Amino acid sequence: MRKRFLLVLFTLLLATPLAWAGDLVVYHFDNAAAQGLKGLRNIRNHLDVDPSAQITVVTHADGVDMLMEGAKAPGGVEFGPLVSALKARGVRFEVCEITLKNRGLKKEQFMLEADYTPSGVVRLVKLQKEGYAYIKP
Repeated sequence: MRKRFLLVLFTLLLATPLAWAGDLVVYHFDNAAAQGLKGLRNIRNHLDVDPSAQITVVTHADGVDMLMEGAKAPGGVEFGPLVSALKARGVRFEVCEITLKNRGLKKEQFMLEADYTPSGVVRLVKLQKEGYAYIKP
């Protein structure tokens, strides 16, 4: 009986940090013009309701445009301040390096808040396998 009690106690101790950690979420952007502003606002709202959420943004194709220096949404709203504010709240922003190569873009063209991943699509799959919920705004 004592062994069983210790096993249950040990299991609970291991699981407790997981219960305290926020949800794992990946937001997928492949079209900055259509998804950018709406998606960044969704992320802000998400964190307002669940500040412990761990959010990663993966961009590829035309989605990388929202992370370029000076990028604006249709209507002229700059992405930069929104991205900076979310980065300060722990959101990770990733740019697909295959897209950079295919479009002839350089890392120097992107905001300092941007991180890079070899493949946006592969990254999305790996994050989902790690338990991240998938959202495409």
